[in-house]
Amino acid sequence: MRNADELIIKNQEGFPHGYTAITSMTAANDKTGLDFGILKLTTGESYDFSTELETACLLMTGDVTFEYEGNSRHAMRSSIFDEDPVAIHFCKGTKVKVTASAESELNVTSVVNDAVFETVVFDSTNMLESERRGKGLLDDTSYRIVRTIFDIRNRPEAKLVLGEVITFPGRWSSYPPHHHPQPEIYHYRFTEPQGYGYCQLGEDIKRVRMYDSSLILDLDDHSQVAAPGYGMYYIWAIRHLDGNPYTVPEFTEDHKWTCAPDANKRVWKPGFKL
Repeated sequence: MRNADELIIKNQEGFPHGYTAITSMTAANDKTGLDFGILKLTTGESYDFSTELETACLLMTGDVTFEYEGNSRHAMRSSIFDEDPVAIHFCKGTKVKVTASAESELNVTSVVNDAVFETVVFDSTNMLESERRGKGLLDDTSYRIVRTIFDIRNRPEAKLVLGEVITFPGRWSSYPPHHHPQPEIYHYRFTEPQGYGYCQLGEDIKRVRMYDSSLILDLDDHSQVAAPGYGMYYIWAIRHLDGNPYTVPEFTEDHKWTCAPDANKRVWKPGFKL
């Protein structure tokens, strides 16, 4: 029988200098098929990627330069909540170097993939979309920002999907409840260090805090909610399954109506003045 506590990986003190693995494909109990972790660099420090894995490196905060295939690309980001992402995505065998001009924090996600494709640095000019989902529905209770950096539409050779979500204080995201067979990881940050929210994992509800990660497996529904007063950010990384790539989630039947254009007509309104 599954233990839902094992699906929440906690790093309550944050992350030390260097690379910290959150999941590893080599772990005996791994079910994600992903290497997923946090890389922290000090000013002037470099980190070399020379790997046999497809990899995406997402700048969370800091000032870095990516060097790859004779190219150089400078990137800065001071706020994961207010600024669009910058991420480099490359195939196995590609040599990439990242050098920090200031204290920097990056997410690194890798997967097995033999396909060869062009290295691309994604930012606000070429990422897929930054959507205002849920606006105008259900009294804006599931209004959130969904940033899709890349998926099968713009990186068809990839085995990864990568994006970010900004959940407004007291509101829901990844809603209505949905699921998919492809494994996924969420990694959380909040606007305050004591911030928190709740993560649905099937029939289980788990509290999530700063620096936590959740493992989404086995077709679990995985809606999220942020506590009032606290904005919630999470990275979402999905692994395509062989012969079954991720395209769109499947909404749980009972709650599909909440994303229909006429959903507001069904929502209860108080008969008294608020």
